[in-house]
Amino acid sequence: MGGTVVKIREMEMDDLESVAVLEEELFQVPWSLNGLFSFFLREDVCFFVAEEEGKLVGYCGIVTVLDEGDIVKVAVSGKYQRRGVGRRLLQGTMEKMREKGVRVFHLEVRESNQAAVGLYEKLGFVRDGTRKNYYENPVEDAILMSGS
Repeated sequence: MGGTVVKIREMEMDDLESVAVLEEELFQVPWSLNGLFSFFLREDVCFFVAEEEGKLVGYCGIVTVLDEGDIVKVAVSGKYQRRGVGRRLLQGTMEKMREKGVRVFHLEVRESNQAAVGLYEKLGFVRDGTRKNYYENPVEDAILMSGS
């Protein structure tokens, strides 16, 4: 990161287009701008973004139910991966959600995404099980994980 600081903040309406561009870059089946917009407006959803020098480089979405949060999306631009951005984004998201009363976090991750699994384990997540054929393009199992 060359000494620059990654800032974690709540996502704003103006961030939606940048997030949609990252979706297209990173995912086989990206969320559409309309899909992101409708998700963003939900009362039970919080999105956070990672910014470096004013550029949106990652985002994280979480759905809350009582004191639990389901992390539904973690994404970091390819140019910024393996530079600690994902870790900062998750830590910042979890910290801010704890302030809002969330005590337990859940997520699912592609079985083949060992970099993400390793990151989640470093942040204290444990494996809870497997969801067979959960993902499409390609079809793959999901590892279920939870942490606090």
